[in-house]
Amino acid sequence: MSQNESARAHHDMGGVPKFLCEPIDTGTHTLTQFDREVDAIRGILGAKGVMSVDELRRGIEAIPEAEYARLTYYQRWIRSIAGNLLARGVISEAELRAAVEQI
Repeated sequence: MSQNESARAHHDMGGVPKFLCEPIDTGTHTLTQFDREVDAIRGILGAKGVMSVDELRRGIEAIPEAEYARLTYYQRWIRSIAGNLLARGVISEAELRAAVEQI
């Protein structure tokens, strides 16, 4: 591993040799209902000034590597959103747990 690769965070995959041999799916991706709902939540939080796109990105980048690799794109988003809302005191852990139990 080169010095540049070792300095990368786990979410920074651009140009990493082990990913260069994997084909990129450039086709149309169908969004699930979950994906659309998470995107809408992020949009509402942004419009209300509760959470910025930068905060979303920072939250995603802070997800531990094993969890980051396991989660889908929008699962990373909702993980970041939940973390940001908890950190700001917008929701409590009890409220989050109760909401998750209703799913």
